[in-house]
Amino acid sequence: MRIHIATDHAGLDFSTQLQEHLRAAGHEVVDHGPIEYDAVDDYPAFCIRAAQAVVADQTAGVEALGVVFGGSGNGEQIAANKVQGIRAALVWNVSTAELAREHNDANVISIGARQHTFDEVTTFIDTFISTPFSNEERHVRRIGQIADFERDGSLLPDPRA
Repeated sequence: MRIHIATDHAGLDFSTQLQEHLRAAGHEVVDHGPIEYDAVDDYPAFCIRAAQAVVADQTAGVEALGVVFGGSGNGEQIAANKVQGIRAALVWNVSTAELAREHNDANVISIGARQHTFDEVTTFIDTFISTPFSNEERHVRRIGQIADFERDGSLLPDPRA
């Protein structure tokens, strides 16, 4: 599988180590930056480029997912989610990694590098990568509703109206 990675300065060490871990597991890794430590770097472009690459690969039929890191993972998740077709999930334990894939068919995982050990992070990411989408009708339906809104702003009628 192709894994697109991006981070900010807080996740740079994790990103470097994780790339080695993922390559050793047989994955192709594409690093979208940064390439050197800068305490005042701006993560949005890195994360958006990684997310765009995930969408481009998936559209082309290439099996791909994304991993974004930051101090908390919040801003990186927000940036990735601005790309049409991305469902980025902030993950903080094994359960959220599994549910992000099983229920939401998330294609990007976001993790707070300052919140976890490297071993925890690799466990979350390995779980995320290995967990398939359930394809249950209710989850497919809900993802479709999100995609409809993302595409044209449409929502189901408000039952309170």
